[in-house]
Parts: sequence; C-alpha cells; structure tokens
Amino acid sequence: MNIDKEKLVSYIKKLSEPKVLVVGDLALDEMIYGDAERISREAPVLILQHTRTKLILGGASNAAHNASTLNNGKVGVVGVCGEDYYSGQLIETFEAANVDCRYLVKDPTRKTTTKTRISGSITTSITQQIVRVDRQTNSPISKTTEDKVVANLEKAIPEYDAIVLSDYHIGTLTKRVIDETIKLANKYNKIVVVDAQRDLGSYKNITSMTPNHPDTEKSVGFELKTEMDLEKAGDKLLSETKAKAILITCGADGMFVAEPKKKYTKIPVFNKSEVFDVTGAGDTVTAVYTLALATGADYVYSAIIGNIAASIVVRQFGCATTTIDELLLAAENL
Repeated sequence: MNIDKEKLVSYIKKLSEPKVLVVGDLALDEMIYGDAERISREAPVLILQHTRTKLILGGASNAAHNASTLNNGKVGVVGVCGEDYYSGQLIETFEAANVDCRYLVKDPTRKTTTKTRISGSITTSITQQIVRVDRQTNSPISKTTEDKVVANLEKAIPEYDAIVLSDYHIGTLTKRVIDETIKLANKYNKIVVVDAQRDLGSYKNITSMTPNHPDTEKSVGFELKTEMDLEKAGDKLLSETKAKAILITCGADGMFVAEPKKKYTKIPVFNKSEVFDVTGAGDTVTAVYTLALATGADYVYSAIIGNIAASIVVRQFGCATTTIDELLLAAENL
C-alpha cells in the first residue's frame, strides 16, 4: 500500500495533543522475581530468594498507560477497584504513570483485579514464570457502585476528546455503563472506541472498535480465512454497531479496516522483527488508534500508527508502552 510518510509523521507528532478517557476493567500486574536457592524440606517446591517486585498496569489500565506515555499524562480512567492493599498499589502505579485516577470508584465488596506472576531464575538460566495467582471479582458491579460510575462518567466525559471502552468482562462494563458512556460521548461529540472480547454487536452508535481475529470470528459466527471473509465480517459489525469503521487486528497478517460503502483496506505488518511477548499489544493498538483519530487522522492512517506501535511493544516482555520518538523513528524506517 502507498503511504504518505509526511502525512504519517505529522499525525504522529500530534499524538501528544488529545485528552483520552479510558472506561473499563482496571487491573494490576504484580511481577515477583527471585533466585532459586533450593528445594523446600516442607514440600517438593522451589524456595526463591526474593530479588524484586515490579508493578505494571494491566487490562484497561494498560490502555491508559499507553496513551499517557504519548500525550504526557492527558489521560484519565473511570473504573472500579476494591478497598484493599492492592487498590493502594493500583493508585500508586497510576500516579507513577501520570494517569488521573480521581474518577476511580472503590467498592469494599470487590477485589482489586490483580494478577501476580512469580518467576524464578538461576545464574545459568533465563527467568521463567513458575505460577500465576489471580485476584478478581467476576460478577457485575452492584447497582450502588454502578450509580457512582455513571455519576463519574457524567463529570469526566466532557473533559476529554476521546473515550476508550475497554471490556475484559470482569464486571465493570454493565449494559448501563456501556450505554451511558456511548450516549454521553455522542452528546458531547467525542470519539468513542471499543476494545472488547465478545458481545461486539452490543456496542451501538460508536466511532470504531478494534477486535482481534479470533474474537471477530466468535462474534460474527464464521471463520475468517480470506480477505472476502474479512470484508463480510467488517460489513456485519458495521451494520450491527452503526460504527464509522471497524479495525480487525490479525496478528502476523496485519490489520483490516472496514468502512461503510464497501471501503476496505488491508494493512500489512510493519517493522517485522522477533516477537517476544504479545501481552497487552491489543491495548496499545486501541490507545494509539484512538489518539490518532482524535488528532484528525483518518481510520486507515490511525490504524497504521497503531500497527507501528504494536510492532514496537511486542519486542518487550509484559504489558509495554512506546513513545512518540520511537514511533517517528519506526515511521522513518518503513
């Protein structure tokens, strides 16, 4: 495909300007590392000598972190956490990432979604994950908490240029929260982009959505083996959601943008390199795509910028972010 590099660079340079609000399932990734010492006498398990703990924003929080590194902290979140030890850790990590979390709702009946990964190593070996412990409440938020979330949406949405609905199906995005977010975004003429794993047709009157290949297949009910299948899937989602564009991410096969009136664009993977970890790459695409749309870029150029960002973060382990300088360098090397 032909890309106007000058136009691409101009959009990337503007990514620092828009303000983005992320609404969804906020989560924290706790990475615990240690050196393997010996086998325990109490049970046939490794004893690790703790070396460090790293806290990373995950779930919808990762989309917020990605946006924050590009627009110098003009990012806020609306979501729910518990009233526990990890809620304090989550807030501290948000503050360190320059993300505004004043619209966070604390619910003492719920756990702060936290995924703890314990990894060990010895001097002659690479670090390997040994076990993961998940803490989360899977049921939908209560009516009382829902009321607080909606009240915060009413205050927050007018302050931002674009809204991301990030649904990990942990319970924050009830039908009412989704509907109110979209209604308010449309009332104030804001861009609203959805990143969800299922029930894609339930998001109506949005700007765009960014489903991956497997989730798109599940939603439309047929396999996406050819470009014609992608076109059919894009048309179906456009019809169901009344979106202005659908961006389907296809992993190693790049991306596919479907717009009304049978306008389709296949985008190849840029800057191919060794992939270390795809964790959180979808959050990166959604955040960068949304920022680009808010700068005035069209759907295809916004997708291209999201594509470039994904090609950078997959070279790093865990949920990762990128910067405008890295994007500019990658764009120059296309």
